Amino acid sequence: MQTLVTRSLSLVLAASATLSASSAVPEVSGVSMTQDSSRLVTIAYTLADAPAVITLDVQTNYIDGATTKWASIGGEVICTAQGDVWKKVAAGTHTITWRPDMFWPDHNIPAGGARAVVTAWPLDNPPDYMVVDISAAAQPNTQRYYPSVEFIPGGIVANDEYRKTSIAMRKIMAKGVTWTMGSTPAESQRASDEATHKVTLDDNYYIGVFEVTQQQLALIKPGRQTGYFFTATDWQMRPCEQHSYIEIRDGDSQSTSVSSYPSAPASGSYLALLRDKTGIAFDLPSEAQWEFAARAGHGSGLYGDDSAILNKNNTSYNASNLDANLGRIARYKWNCAWGMSGADCGSTSARADVSTAICGSYAPNDWGLYDIIGNVAEWCLDWYASDISSLNGAVNTTAGSARVCRGGSWRSIDSECRPARRASAAPNTRVWYTGFRLACPAAQN
Repeated sequence: MQTLVTRSLSLVLAASATLSASSAVPEVSGVSMTQDSSRLVTIAYTLADAPAVITLDVQTNYIDGATTKWASIGGEVICTAQGDVWKKVAAGTHTITWRPDMFWPDHNIPAGGARAVVTAWPLDNPPDYMVVDISAAAQPNTQRYYPSVEFIPGGIVANDEYRKTSIAMRKIMAKGVTWTMGSTPAESQRASDEATHKVTLDDNYYIGVFEVTQQQLALIKPGRQTGYFFTATDWQMRPCEQHSYIEIRDGDSQSTSVSSYPSAPASGSYLALLRDKTGIAFDLPSEAQWEFAARAGHGSGLYGDDSAILNKNNTSYNASNLDANLGRIARYKWNCAWGMSGADCGSTSARADVSTAICGSYAPNDWGLYDIIGNVAEWCLDWYASDISSLNGAVNTTAGSARVCRGGSWRSIDSECRPARRASAAPNTRVWYTGFRLACPAAQN
């Protein structure tokens, strides 16, 4: 198991803590924290041996009974720190600066009242969140890392940046975890291709916090702006749709498929362009990666937030039969204006308010992923096969006629919006209810 090493220093006394021993973990030492007359806080540290991702926490002390304890002052305050932090840093001596008075005017840190905690994350076990700039000015390998969602500047939903000009990714700790893929008979609307089987994934990975949005796609592939709902209010933050698997990964045009997994994405495809722009090995998630992330540690018959799948399979709208559990986390047929009014969600006259939802409009699952159920169905890497029980989570590379889509969409009834539900479409399909979510290896170079 990979280990993190932290080093901390209060303004009076030095203290260090190692979470557990590991010779593979880069060493942090010589941490100092000072505040000058302008209230600027400067934190210095030395990173030995090898590059690492560096994060920062600032803690204050408090008395709990007869014991002095330390607690973070809050990631939303610390995330404004600048310098050699939130990124991959080479071995050597480095500096971080931080202005607490951005949040607390005229604030001075009392001597002995706070300490800086500098954490080195090995490149094969980086922090829980990665944010990748894809703006017009973006440069490769400038991604930022944060130890938890509370540290992400501006807030993951409150800051539109993460659905317009940056891509936020969540680390999924899947390596060596054995879990049950598929559905059990408790899901009364289960299909014949959802047979339960044990899966153990080989690696940890990052997966998108949000589905790829209209604005993000426009930055990835300029000139390929499309989608039925890009005239709706705040269309930039709605998921992209009407993009085929071939365009996303396998070809340089809609009609020409020139690559297939495990080959790298074809030159000119969305994923190849994104790799060139960022220096990160982005891809679609495998079907097993998608389901593991969607379940968020919960078993069959649960939506990924510990709420039960009700399996009503409604084919016509009835307010008394709505699935309240699903409605809390997903845009689906019966909380879309299609169900509420009887209008077709895709009708031209209704499309300003009857459509996909702005990404992040509903509650996330328990691993912080938004719209992984509903909104748009999501392409996965695999070729579709009715029986995947022998694959142990490996990507199905046996060519067929269709690729896997997961998650259901804004036009799906409740029984179609389940973590175990499997759907498929021809690779050249462009429809207004299918988009995609990004994945990439957790190990970084």
